[in-house]
Amino acid sequence: MMRRVLFLVALAAPAPALAQAYQCAAPAVVEAPPPVRPDGPASRVPITGYTLAVSWSPEFCRGGKAARDPGNYQCNGQIGRFGFVLHGLWPDGANGQYPQWCAVTPRPSQADYRANLCMTPVPWLIDHEWAKHGSCMARTPEGYFKVARILWQSLRLPDADRLSRQPGLTAGQLRREFARLNPGFPLPAVGLVVSNGGWLREMHLCYRKDFKPRACSRRAFGSKNDVPLKIWRGL
Repeated sequence: MMRRVLFLVALAAPAPALAQAYQCAAPAVVEAPPPVRPDGPASRVPITGYTLAVSWSPEFCRGGKAARDPGNYQCNGQIGRFGFVLHGLWPDGANGQYPQWCAVTPRPSQADYRANLCMTPVPWLIDHEWAKHGSCMARTPEGYFKVARILWQSLRLPDADRLSRQPGLTAGQLRREFARLNPGFPLPAVGLVVSNGGWLREMHLCYRKDFKPRACSRRAFGSKNDVPLKIWRGL
C-alpha cells in the first residue's frame, strides 16, 4: 500500500523547489519529547483524500512564549529561521470524518527527527502528526514522513514577506500567487486559515486520493478571495 502511495505522490509532484527554511541545520541529537497522548478516539474510516497543512511560522511565533521553549526549534532560533513550515499531512474521510489515532507506536527515531526537523521544526509535533494522522496512512513514521517530504519539497512557496508589503492584500491574491508558482494547482484547492484579526496562519492544500489537487471543502477553503489579508513578517 505505501509503495503505491509513494508512486502516486511522485507522479503528482511537480519539480522541487526550496521551501523557506533559512540556514536550517538539524542538531546531531534531538531530544525526544514525552510520548504522545491521544486527544480523541481512534477512527479508522476509509481515506478519501489528503490535506497538506502549511503554517506561516512568524505568525505562530509572534506571541513570544514559543520562542523561549528550548524544544521549539521553530521559534527559538537555535537551528535557523523559518518562513513556511509543514504542520502536517492529514488523511481525509467522507462526510466530515477523519482517520486518526490508528496507532501511537512505533515512535519516530532519531533519524526521523533529524530528517524532518527543517521541515517540521518541533519534535513533539513530529511525534503528534505521525501518531494522529500518519499512523492511518503508513506502518512506520519513516514511510509517512517520506510521503510528506515529497509533497513538501515539490512546492514553490510564495514570497510572503514581499506580499505582506503589498497595499490592499487579499486572500485571493495569495492564492493566485501560489497557483502561479505551482501550475496545475487551482485556486479552489488552496485553503487559508487566518486569525480573527485577519492575519495569515496556514495554507491548507487539498488533494484527491491520488494526490492530484482538488477543491477544498467550504470549511477548509476558509476566507473568500475578496477578504483583506495581513501577513506578519517578524523574520
